[in-house]
Amino acid sequence: MEEKLGTLLLNRSTRSITLTDAGESYVEHAVRILADLESANLEVGETTGPPRGHMRVSLPVAFAGLHVAPAIPDFLRAYPGIELDLTMTDNVVNLVEERLDLAVRIGSLESSSLIARKLASFRRRVCASRDYLEKHGEPQSPADLRGQNCLTFSYGRGDRIWRFSGRSEETIRVSGNMRANNTHMLRAAAIGGTGLTLMPSWLVGADIEAGRLRAVLTDWEVNPGNTGAAIHAVYLPNRSSSKKVRAFIDFLVARFGSPPYWDRARGCDAS
Repeated sequence: MEEKLGTLLLNRSTRSITLTDAGESYVEHAVRILADLESANLEVGETTGPPRGHMRVSLPVAFAGLHVAPAIPDFLRAYPGIELDLTMTDNVVNLVEERLDLAVRIGSLESSSLIARKLASFRRRVCASRDYLEKHGEPQSPADLRGQNCLTFSYGRGDRIWRFSGRSEETIRVSGNMRANNTHMLRAAAIGGTGLTLMPSWLVGADIEAGRLRAVLTDWEVNPGNTGAAIHAVYLPNRSSSKKVRAFIDFLVARFGSPPYWDRARGCDAS
C-alpha cells in the first residue's frame, strides 16, 4: 500500500510500529468510509418493516443506572428486532471511532457536526438531610450558605462557586470539609447528614421524594447559564434516517416526560 500511495504510512523500529502523519490521516478517512458504508447498509435494511438491527449506544454511568436501565426491558419488548450494545462511560466518546449509533450526554454540548435532540431537562438542587438542617438551620437565601458545610464536586477551581438567579443574581463562594469527583459519594455524604450539596434533580429526585434529602432554596435557579441543564441524544448525520435510532430517542423522550418525572416528584418542584 505504501508503494502504491508513494508515501510512508508506518514508522518502523526494532521495538515498535507507529503511524506516520500520513498514516493517521489515511486511517481517519478509512474509518469514516467504513462508517458511511455501514450506515448505507443499515438504511437499506430498514427501509421496510419495523426498526431492527444492531445498535451501539454510549450512556453516562449514573444516569444510565438510574433512568435508562429500568426502561430497557420495555424498549426491547416494544422493538424485539433491535439488538442493543450499551457502553457506560462518563467520557465524551468519538462516535465515528467507536462506531456508535448514538450517545447520551448531560449538560452543555460542544459545537460539532453531530445532530442533537433534547431528551429531557433537569434542575439543580441544593439539598441536605433533615437531620443536618435541624442541627444547622435551613438557609433562607443564598447568602446563608456561607455559614454552612457545603460538599462540592471537584471539577476545577470554580467548583466552590455557586451561582443563583431569582430575585437577584448572586454568586456565593461556599466551603466545606469534603470534595469529591463522584456524585454518588457526595449524595451518600449528604444523606448521611454531613452537609449541603448541589446535585442534578435526575440524581436526587427520588431521595427528595422519599425524604432522605430535602431541597432548599427551591425558588432560585442554581448555576444559570454556566452549564446546560439538559440531557441530549447526539448522533452522526448519517444516522438521521435510522429507524432504530429514532425509536430509541422517541422512547426515552416519552419515558422521561415533560417536565421529566424527576422534577415532578413530591418535594422536587419549586415552592
